Amino acid sequence: MINLAAIAGKELREAVRNRWVVAATLLLGALALSLTLLGSAPTGTTGANALDVVVVSLSSLTILLLPLIALLISHDTLVGEVERGTMLLLLGYPVARWQVVLGKFVGHMIVLAIATLVGFGAAGVAILITVRDIAAESWAAFAAMIGASLLLGAAFLAIGACVSALARSRGAAAAVAIGLWLLFVVVYDLALLGVLVADQGAHLGAGAIEAVLLLNPTDAYRLLNLTGFANVSLFSGMAGLAGTVSLAAPTLVAALVAWTVLPLAAATAAFARKEI
Repeated sequence: MINLAAIAGKELREAVRNRWVVAATLLLGALALSLTLLGSAPTGTTGANALDVVVVSLSSLTILLLPLIALLISHDTLVGEVERGTMLLLLGYPVARWQVVLGKFVGHMIVLAIATLVGFGAAGVAILITVRDIAAESWAAFAAMIGASLLLGAAFLAIGACVSALARSRGAAAAVAIGLWLLFVVVYDLALLGVLVADQGAHLGAGAIEAVLLLNPTDAYRLLNLTGFANVSLFSGMAGLAGTVSLAAPTLVAALVAWTVLPLAAATAAFARKEI
């Protein structure tokens, strides 16, 4: 535990020195506040709950931005130190390689948690100040979105660590990380939509579609946030999907946890065999 805490603290200090904490927090906070103050403007005429609209907007923002931030933080966490020669120095101390991987992951998770909690917390404070009579169910959806966002960030930090453990250079790791972000955030759903349109329900049943959705952490996150609460799914345009998809919240949470544990285990195994 001492070794893990020391490595995590080292990563946190480096993130502060490299302005990662400040940059990620300011970016998430600025965009979250913008969506909060501008995105909820039509609710006065539509009758929609302002916080429910904010949850929908912030969920979409999280899917686009948080995986990218996580991958940028973690993609060179191992291969970068190997290239700089500092990994040999680190491994010269009485520390196991699995502790290096896990300690770096914990440090990066703290960075991402600070940015997420402060950025989205600012949006919550803005809603609290500007809007009255927010239902308890809306606050529950908002809190669940923040928790799910942390799970999504953890999944992509683990994926980035796996990329870093397998890559031979920082440039290759960066290219793979950007490619994975495009795959999971953009290409995957477009390809799935094309397949569903072509299939017309002839071969792919609900069970197959659910399994395919769980193979993408961003889809698991989207379903968890936008179909988990009736008030949010109504304004997100996913009320129909919420009635047809049988994936319960515990299943979606388990999928996000698996997307964290499995890549992190793969990163640990790959780094254990890596020649430094």
